[in-house]
Order: sequence, then structure tokens, then C-alpha cells
Amino acid sequence: MGERKALVVGIDNYPSCPLYGCCNDSEAIKDLLSNHENGNPNFAVWKKDNVMTKGELRMLIEKCFEGDADVALFYYSGHGHIDSVGGYLVTPDFSEYDYGVSLQDVLTIANNSKCKERIIILDSCYSGFMGSINTTEQDTAVIKEGVTIMTASRNSQTSMEVNGHGVFTTLLMEALKGGAADVTGHISIAGVYAFIDKALGPWEQRPIFKTNVTRFTSLREVKPQVDITVLRKIATYFETEDFKYELDPSFEPTNKREEIHKVVEPYANKEHTAIFSDLQKLEGIGLVVPVEEEHMYFAAMNSKSCELTAVGKQYWRLVKEDRI
Repeated sequence: MGERKALVVGIDNYPSCPLYGCCNDSEAIKDLLSNHENGNPNFAVWKKDNVMTKGELRMLIEKCFEGDADVALFYYSGHGHIDSVGGYLVTPDFSEYDYGVSLQDVLTIANNSKCKERIIILDSCYSGFMGSINTTEQDTAVIKEGVTIMTASRNSQTSMEVNGHGVFTTLLMEALKGGAADVTGHISIAGVYAFIDKALGPWEQRPIFKTNVTRFTSLREVKPQVDITVLRKIATYFETEDFKYELDPSFEPTNKREEIHKVVEPYANKEHTAIFSDLQKLEGIGLVVPVEEEHMYFAAMNSKSCELTAVGKQYWRLVKEDRI
């Protein structure tokens, strides 16, 4: 894995309008990005809380996106502001007509960066303005290849704090802990957005997600939903993605004479019950379903079959192409 770096900023100490959860947010995100679930190192995180001036924040953002790292990520939790000119990440030294670092500057810095993938995550009021920046002199609404933006709210919405964390960041934390993981345990920024989007109702703050990438890099890895060795067998058990795997009572491990219930021939077979165990695990994560029966047990006992779901077919193709 190549170089991965992240700048994490939380600002609570505003002189006239303090916040109470932003430094909590930055600490939690730092902890989650620094390591994968198994403890292996992930992002090299630079956490800077209560950045006092616009100049310092601008400098930090430029440093985040300088160089040619594989992934550079900027996370911000703090006040945001919007006026007739644009949107801003507000710093404690703000004054009227000079609120902080403009979202246009942040996007321009990311667009001009030579880092292969640039990710901007903002938990601040009106942060969705970043996705619609457009001026007559400069059209920075164009998100260059490799840039992804995810914001806590639309450009007309505030972002809420609850129980010492931003609502958006609370969901982001849950996503990074595994809520947004795919079957293999990888968490992409698209998966994170999908997780947060489903959790927020139509009357609440709505996250914004805009990207221009050809593939999604894994932000964090957690324990896979099923052992990878079992997942790889999907292409062994199913000859094609539309194949129906025939079952019979010999696949059901309880169908043996020593069990105190009705048993039928063919009796449980050790090889078949091992395969059936794998198929049940794949069913448990939505990759396999029984055909003409509600449960895999009855599919076996009644000599039916099982088949791949639409998602199962996708993973079947990934295994066949040696991508898993």
C-alpha cells in the first residue's frame, strides 16, 4: 500500500460562538483513520485542533495536498459560513467579510494537487456549497480527476451537534467502524456516503457527495463478513453466475441416524455438509438464496437448489477475474 496521509482539523474555540463537539470529532476520526481494525497502520494522520487563524488553516491544507501521495485526505469539523460571494471554513480570527478559508480555495488546492487521490470531508454548516462553486472568472466547480468531496449538509443547511459529536461525524464514525464495509471488509468513500445517506431522513440535513474517480480506494479495512477462503469458493460451487447448485438431504448435517428426529436418505455426507456450511455462510451475507424454499434447510431436505443473488453474481465475477 502506497503513502496515505490525512489532515484532521477540529475547531471548538471560537471567541463569540464556541462549539463543543468538533475536537471530539477530530480525535475520533484520527483514531479510526490511523489504523485498520486489526491494528495494521493505515493513514499517517496529522491532527491539528483549534487552528486559530485563516493563514494557518490555509497552510495546513496546502501541506496536506502537496507531494504525490497515493491518497491525501482532509477532514474538517467546525463552523462554516456562506455569503453572497462564497462559502468558508471559519477560523477563530474571523471578522465581517473575512470569515476564513474559502471553499473555493480548498477545492482549487485539491484540484491542483499531484496526489493520486484527494478526498475532502467537511462537517460544517453550508459545506455543500463546495459542490456548486461557480464564478464568472473561474469555474472551480469542475472536480478534477481523483478528487472526491463529501459534506455534512447542503449549501443552505446547518450541521447539527448531538451528544458531543456532529450528527454527520457520528455516522461517519459508525461507517468507518464497519457499518459501510463491503463483504470483503473494505470501506470506500462511496460506501460511507451510502451509509450516511440512508441514516438521514428527507427532513434532516442532507449530505453531499461528488466525485471524479475511476475507482474507489479503501479508506479502512475491517474483518470481512465471511472468510475470504469461503468467498473464493463461490466460483467453484457455481459454474456460471446463473448456475443452480443442486441440493439434497445429504447436505443437511442433522440428517443422520443418531439425531432424534426423522431422517431421510441420502443421509448426511461429510463432504456435502462442509459445502453446505459454506453456502449457508454465503446466504447469510446475501450472496446466495435457496430456490423455491424459504430456508436453506428445506432446500436441502426437499432436494431443491440454491443460486446466486445479483450481488452474489458480482462477487462471482470478481473471484473469476482474480480480483478477490
